[in-house]
Amino acid sequence: MNNTQKNNFVVPLACIGFMFFAVGFALGLNGYLIPLLQDSLNVSGAASYLILFVTFSAFLIFGYPAASIIRKIGYKKTMSLAFLIFTIAFLLFVWPAKIANANMSGGVVAESVKLKCLILFLAASFISGLGNTMLQAAINPYITILGPMETGAKRISIMGICNKLAYPIATLFLAWLIGKSISDARVGDIIRPFYVIAAIFFLLGILVLFAPLQEIKAKGEEEGTEDDCPYAAGKTSIWQFPHLVFGCLTLFLYVGVETLALQTPVNMAKALNLPNPELYPWLPSIGMTIGYLVGILFIPKILSQTNALKICSWLGVIGTICALLVPANLSVWLLFTMALACSLMWPAIWPLAMADLGKFTKKGAALLVVTIFGGAVIPFLFGVLKDYLQNSAGLAAPQAMQYAYLIALPCFLVVLWYGYRGYAIRKP
Repeated sequence: MNNTQKNNFVVPLACIGFMFFAVGFALGLNGYLIPLLQDSLNVSGAASYLILFVTFSAFLIFGYPAASIIRKIGYKKTMSLAFLIFTIAFLLFVWPAKIANANMSGGVVAESVKLKCLILFLAASFISGLGNTMLQAAINPYITILGPMETGAKRISIMGICNKLAYPIATLFLAWLIGKSISDARVGDIIRPFYVIAAIFFLLGILVLFAPLQEIKAKGEEEGTEDDCPYAAGKTSIWQFPHLVFGCLTLFLYVGVETLALQTPVNMAKALNLPNPELYPWLPSIGMTIGYLVGILFIPKILSQTNALKICSWLGVIGTICALLVPANLSVWLLFTMALACSLMWPAIWPLAMADLGKFTKKGAALLVVTIFGGAVIPFLFGVLKDYLQNSAGLAAPQAMQYAYLIALPCFLVVLWYGYRGYAIRKP
């Protein structure tokens, strides 16, 4: 590969990496908002986790239609549109914050406006999820087909570092703009920070329009090149690819567990009365970064994508069991292990599920994006289970959160099956 070819590859890689960071930053804000709303609006754990539910529900509703938008206006314009939607969402967060701030007495929001504020926060979160859906529907297939499929996990691992480091940076950036620890913050404190964040994302959307990103297609996707992908050539429906369908189920469960690992450290640290709980999102982010570095260094020369998935699945199963058995004050540290286990799952599942889709590549990618909805379902069920263990079973808050992580165990077992068998199922 000559220098020109390298530059043609590296520059788009850097641009897409920047957008993966934006995706992680937008999702990372939820890790701050969930405990903030619990304290300021005095809502239950399940109600506060609705923030995640509505954010990720956008993937279910708009994930598949996003493929049509990409086909119509292209990858780059779709990416820019996503940043515009993010901008609108962040401005909408200001509205309920102002209402809550105006109706707060003694640090507590008046009961008469609590439900209204929660609904408006959920609406803003849904719009933010729509922006996230549009952006992920564009950048994930783009980075997958930017180079050879067998090195897809390596490229996605690089993107994963950009993405997951953004989660703790988002909470720290918000805390820095507010000038308070999350334990002292109130919902009205987010007004100015969200104006700043909205302005940043608006500028990013403009910059994306001028980014050097070419429209690219997967092998067999271009009309007249169907013979380049024989497996897909005779197919008439996206549902005729079992490895993709099972990959969607696997991705659904994995994303749910990863979201738990990334979004619950602040809440867990607060339940344990640990100082500076906003610092704890670094635990899972460091775990995932270590895993991504392993992927970059060893895939595919030393470690195949399938073997990476198997190893991470076993680590997830064992780590979850350990998290349930150790004392509650130590379980927060095992979120590092859970995140480490998740690190190479996305990089491995995505290319394995998208292999040999040919002309169905964009539809397959959109279907995989839909399954990110798992990030809504699994954390919501986690919140419901936590509330049950605390309110009905009588467990203390730290123990209730600890045992609620049991929900991750069956999810990791399904991922383990996909790594051994599911990815290889093909329909003639």
